[in-house]
Amino acid sequence: LPDPPSALLGPRGPASVYLPLACRRYLLCELVSDDPRCRLSLDDRVLSSLVRDTIARVHGTFGAAACSIGFAVRYLNAYTGIVLLRCRKEFYQLVWSALPFITYLENKGHRYPCFFNTLHVGGTIRTCQKFLIQYNRRQLLILLQNCTDEGEREAIQKSVTRSCLLEEEEESGEEAAEAME
Repeated sequence: LPDPPSALLGPRGPASVYLPLACRRYLLCELVSDDPRCRLSLDDRVLSSLVRDTIARVHGTFGAAACSIGFAVRYLNAYTGIVLLRCRKEFYQLVWSALPFITYLENKGHRYPCFFNTLHVGGTIRTCQKFLIQYNRRQLLILLQNCTDEGEREAIQKSVTRSCLLEEEEESGEEAAEAME
């Protein structure tokens, strides 16, 4: 057998071959609707087909074909309306530009008016998670300022305190992991 080309050899010889990474983008979105039944009827398959159909309607067959490879709904929270969409890096702008054209969610014969608010575009799920923690903390502080009842105020303060404690534990866990290396 002939030797492999030297361009494919890794730093440790022929056993470690470089493979190209799949470059992806993650769009962190929020589904906004006045009707609470809209979010509760949310399903990843329904959402995936809705986004794909909208891309095809807005960008035609090229957009549909380009975005169909690697597109997936990676995370969906029906209670908060948070959605994480994965797509290829080269075509994330096609997905991103099609999201404003989604004006309703249709599921099980019901049609709910809604829209997508794109919160963050990231290269990894982890960066989107970090952004979402900061976003939720800001939202809780806004709710805290708008509180009228003392019971609501205490519940929100507990949530903010808990999120700060979780972040401190996470940071100390990362520091411990770095020290172990």
